[in-house]
Amino acid sequence: MSAKGPITVLVVDDHPVVRDGLKAIISSEPGMEVVGDVGTAGEAVAAYLVLRPAIVLMDLLLPDFSGSEAIQRICQRSPNAQIIVLTTADGDAEIYRALEAGARGYLLKDMVRRELIQAIRQVCAGQRYIPAQVGARIAENLPRPDITAREIEVLQLIASGFRNKEIAHRLGVTEATVNAHIKHCLAKLSATDRTHAVMVALRRGIIHL
Repeated sequence: MSAKGPITVLVVDDHPVVRDGLKAIISSEPGMEVVGDVGTAGEAVAAYLVLRPAIVLMDLLLPDFSGSEAIQRICQRSPNAQIIVLTTADGDAEIYRALEAGARGYLLKDMVRRELIQAIRQVCAGQRYIPAQVGARIAENLPRPDITAREIEVLQLIASGFRNKEIAHRLGVTEATVNAHIKHCLAKLSATDRTHAVMVALRRGIIHL
């Protein structure tokens, strides 16, 4: 509890049951109050601008656009926004994207109740909250692969089942250019072939199905 009242929280998750559970946990904690809960990234940005909560709990896997993009949009309008990611997405690329967008904490949904409350209080106090499990995931994948946006696009199309010639047609480039992109992806991801590269990219959150 601050001099201005309770710590206000906005919950963002596309599963109503998860939102209800989080609201029950947070509302039972002295000095905390859930002021809103929404199920899409677009609603999250709009709700933040109206409610101005002290803390946003943001899932990353949302139906309209990603939680990381919502974080970025919120932080562009309010650089002091205090946002904690709460998600099942544990790939290092997803963690980096969220933190670079402006998140100040990153929790996985298998955390215990006391860790959630601790994270809310710590971030509200102006600190970051990166648990050991998340920090280890980042550390084990250093240095970060310098994957370009076009290479990510190629990997995404491979994951969707397109052949190299089809990818070239969709992107308006030659098949040789696509082959070059794939070769770069294999090197950057330490992959043996295009299928292995897709598996690594999915595991690390570089692309999604």
